[in-house]
Amino acid sequence: MTKSTALKETLTPFISKAEIKVMVAKLAREIEKEYKGNDLVLICPLRGSIHFAADLMRELHLPQKIDFVHLGSSEKGGAIKIHKDITENITDKHVLIVEEVIDTGRTLSFLKTRLMASSPASLKIVSLLDKPARRELPIKADFVGATIDDRYVVGYGMDSDNLGRNLPDIYFLKN
Repeated sequence: MTKSTALKETLTPFISKAEIKVMVAKLAREIEKEYKGNDLVLICPLRGSIHFAADLMRELHLPQKIDFVHLGSSEKGGAIKIHKDITENITDKHVLIVEEVIDTGRTLSFLKTRLMASSPASLKIVSLLDKPARRELPIKADFVGATIDDRYVVGYGMDSDNLGRNLPDIYFLKN
């Protein structure tokens, strides 16, 4: 049995592809209302947010650019490192961090601080999912698709040991 097959046997359906599409559209309308008449720079933390960022970009009817950042830590609770920084100049630009799920908030807090050092006109966060029970740092998204319990989720960019990102739906990982 492959790791991928074994993973599928441990998944419980949570949010369907159709429900995700509705959430993304709702978030896009909220963001359009907030940024009406402005250009937007989307910052996509790799790797998990890529699916959400792509769908959100297609749904947003605003002038936009996208850039990518890859952050990580070598150990749980360890220092956050920048593996790939943004290349877009965000000074005086309206910036939106596109996150698939906010968990402990450590990496997102680091990223927000890092981006604020570049003096954007504004900096906000959109997250498809929010898991406040796991929060270690006091950070909140400005736009949230759904608040969820402290359960491990896989699919739609989220993974378990780098597997399951390609699943179009979101699943709970069975304990």
